[in-house]
Amino acid sequence: MKIQWEDQAPRKIQHFAGADYPKENPDLEDLLTSDQVDYIAEIFQTPLTGSYNWDYTVQDNRIKKLYDLGKQLNWDPEMDIDWDRPWPEEHQSPELMNLHEYPPYLAMDQKTRDEFWLHMNAWSLSQFLHGEQGALLVASQLCSCAPTLNAKLYAASQTFDEARHVEVFNKYLQKRIGVMYPINTHLKSIIDKILTDPRWDMKFIGMQIVIEGLALSAFNTTRETTPDPVLKDVVYLVTRDEARHVTFGVNYLEEFVKTLTDEEREERAQFAYEACVVSRERLVATDVFQHFGWDVEEARKQVLEGFVMSTFRNLLFQRVIPNLNRIGLLTDRIRPKFEELGILEFENLATDGDIDWTALERPLDTAEAQSHEQSMLAAFADAHAADQEKKAVAQG
Repeated sequence: MKIQWEDQAPRKIQHFAGADYPKENPDLEDLLTSDQVDYIAEIFQTPLTGSYNWDYTVQDNRIKKLYDLGKQLNWDPEMDIDWDRPWPEEHQSPELMNLHEYPPYLAMDQKTRDEFWLHMNAWSLSQFLHGEQGALLVASQLCSCAPTLNAKLYAASQTFDEARHVEVFNKYLQKRIGVMYPINTHLKSIIDKILTDPRWDMKFIGMQIVIEGLALSAFNTTRETTPDPVLKDVVYLVTRDEARHVTFGVNYLEEFVKTLTDEEREERAQFAYEACVVSRERLVATDVFQHFGWDVEEARKQVLEGFVMSTFRNLLFQRVIPNLNRIGLLTDRIRPKFEELGILEFENLATDGDIDWTALERPLDTAEAQSHEQSMLAAFADAHAADQEKKAVAQG
């Protein structure tokens, strides 16, 4: 075994031979083989404070029940997903990213555009993978530092969930796509902050509420928009797990935050806000723009000014903001900052604190993923049409 230690996350795009993606590119360089792979590792330091818990009684039946569901609803990426299904025909939609009139995109020939969308897909799914590794490390920390027995047990079950998520996204990228991007610097900064903070509740807030809440929305969108039945199954199964994780975080933190001083609560509210700000930036695939030789800042602005991307970035917070409100972290001091982001309007939507046991307990059924209607795309299309009509009226 050869371990290559890095001072920071590598920035190189990886390519894998033998992927199922139909548009094979013979010019891909640096294909990794088993003989060439190093175990690339990066060290982080954390002043983690662990705790025993000697009270083995069940203090909270909700958390115990979520733990039991984690045991009952385990799935295996090797057995529960049919990896051999062919790729469907794909439909590229540059309008969704506001690229349909962008000169660098229009200058591409069809082969380069196909490669561009392959890389966009690879970048997005790579961030899912890296985020899941971050969740794996945080969940393992919570086993040590969570103060109650039920939380330790649940964190252990979540650790196994996250390991399975890392496994399935890694396999999908290597087998189906063949390209893997490094972690986005904004996502890396959030995970670093969560992992190295010594306070257990900061880890809950950062991972269970913000990162996993955003991931849950992103996974649902991916399931609705991808043409690949394999990816539909992957995100369906992952989403089932993530829904339990977010529900656990809301229920566990709701009572704890009430015990904090005003100063402690404001500190956590500020941290949650900063995590949301950084998370909005990580949704832009600047690494892909750089790879294709575009002006990164110009392309970033082009994408962010598009109706769909700006709407999508906000819609991802439909779960996060109500949950922050419920646990008491939308304080009077922090509310104006969220309002400036344009996402405070979601604060009164349904939260993940009111547990829908019927939904969480239903048996795993990947057929559900295949029949899921593309409701969010339809909503985007309707909203975009209304926006264009409004602009037309304003212009006379």
